[in-house]
Amino acid sequence: MSSVKSMCCSPVLAGALTAPESQELALALKVLADPVRLRLLGLIRSTPGGRALTRDLVESLDVTQPTISHHLGVLFDAGFVEREREGRETWYSIEPDSFTTICQLLDPHAG
Repeated sequence: MSSVKSMCCSPVLAGALTAPESQELALALKVLADPVRLRLLGLIRSTPGGRALTRDLVESLDVTQPTISHHLGVLFDAGFVEREREGRETWYSIEPDSFTTICQLLDPHAG
């Protein structure tokens, strides 16, 4: 799956998208269309320092650790979160540029 950061910044409302642009946007929106992933993004964003450990995310949601890890991997692969390993622990933080790109694609007058 391509990273959201690689998308062209041609806004949806400013004109027709090319086939590759529409494919990239559809993939990004598909990643965001999962309720567990949206909850994970909200939890990460709301933590002090904007970073969260995998184990803390598991404790906050009524979802198994393998499921949380899967969803974090999808978010990472799509460029929505950054991952930093420290020993046996993994920290996740939001990749802010990915959401800027999505907003620009959806609303050319935003920002």
